[in-house]
Amino acid sequence: MPGASGVAGPGPDATGRFLLYTRRLPSQLLSATALSPVSTSSEPPPADGQASIATSSASSAPSASQEVELAGAKPSFLRRHGLKTLISIVIAVAFFVVLKRGGLPLLPKAEAFAQVHWGWYWLHVLLLVFVHLVRSMRWRHLLHPIAPDISNRKVLTASWVNFTAILLLPLRAGEIVRPYLIRDGKKVTLSAALGTMGAERVIDGLVVTLVLAFALGAVPRLDPLPQSVGDLKIPVAAIPAAGYIALFVFIGAFIAMAVFYFARDFARRLVGATIGRIHKPFSDRLTRIIEGIASGLHFLAGPRHAIPFMGETLAYWGLNATMMWVLGIACGLPMSFGIACAVMGVLAVGILVPAGPGLFGAFQAATYGALAMYFTPDRVIGAGGAYVFLLYSTQFVWSLIAAGIGFALDPSTLRGDRSGTLSQSSRVVT
Repeated sequence: MPGASGVAGPGPDATGRFLLYTRRLPSQLLSATALSPVSTSSEPPPADGQASIATSSASSAPSASQEVELAGAKPSFLRRHGLKTLISIVIAVAFFVVLKRGGLPLLPKAEAFAQVHWGWYWLHVLLLVFVHLVRSMRWRHLLHPIAPDISNRKVLTASWVNFTAILLLPLRAGEIVRPYLIRDGKKVTLSAALGTMGAERVIDGLVVTLVLAFALGAVPRLDPLPQSVGDLKIPVAAIPAAGYIALFVFIGAFIAMAVFYFARDFARRLVGATIGRIHKPFSDRLTRIIEGIASGLHFLAGPRHAIPFMGETLAYWGLNATMMWVLGIACGLPMSFGIACAVMGVLAVGILVPAGPGLFGAFQAATYGALAMYFTPDRVIGAGGAYVFLLYSTQFVWSLIAAGIGFALDPSTLRGDRSGTLSQSSRVVT
């Protein structure tokens, strides 16, 4: 059958190769994760204040021989990720117990699905495909200043495989997959790709928390807000407060990132004169981290990349809110677009906390908490239960399908068929 992008979907052989790849991926990433993802050049930026990502990143990128050495001693997956996996499972079990005792259904009763309007649901699925497409392809605007000739197919494949890796690997360890797959050992180094991804995440966090703050102020909520979510004695009033705190955190992160990009010397002196007086090693490490993320702001050097990226970012979050609004209508909830924006914002903030595999637990808890601000308890547990289940399960299944489509579109990205440093290191780590 044709895939969502009009390209034939992966056959059994392709799917089998993809599953085999995801099983061996953690060991393949040993050399990548052993590197400092935020190492940057110690040289100050050029006089115009613009950081040179290619130069900065290349100075920290390992040579082929170094990557061979890093990949030489490969601990087992259990030894390297066993603790993370165990913690992730414990968190998932804890969320399961808490949600169960709180009367918040993970699998709603059949009556809840009897009210679902399936035509609206399939519109939700179609919008989900577009959301993931826009989310993936806008990354090209951050990569083009480094590698103008990078293909859209490679960007899409790396992104869609990454979304699945985040679900399959413990405690979001799959975040490293996207920069690992997109690097070419020449223009796009691991640290440069990580910088663009970090900048993307900070901008996303700022945009979605601004949307959440606007929705919290503009959309009427239950008054008074309930003192519990289901049977969980967690005051719903804590949810808006958490949203505003997240907004201030992302504002601070964006300001820090911008200062390090446009005035790096001043920022270094400021951190050294404040945090450095208390704990210099921590100050130096914090400086390197922020510099690495700030390097991803290179796309702001001109409107050619900045305007399309910000436009597609707004389109991404607008489509996301529309998708969640349509699903609310499908499930029989009297959900306005403003409520959908609030639910989207609370969910985006909620899944930042550690969760079980597949973001299990944090996803459901955050969505139920958001619904509890606007709907009565019986609706939250009834139609809201169907809403939470369909929202989570649809995104989970689509992420798996999208990874298979990505593999079919560009198998060379997963095989490491790239020139230069990466192709040499790939043969070693595989």
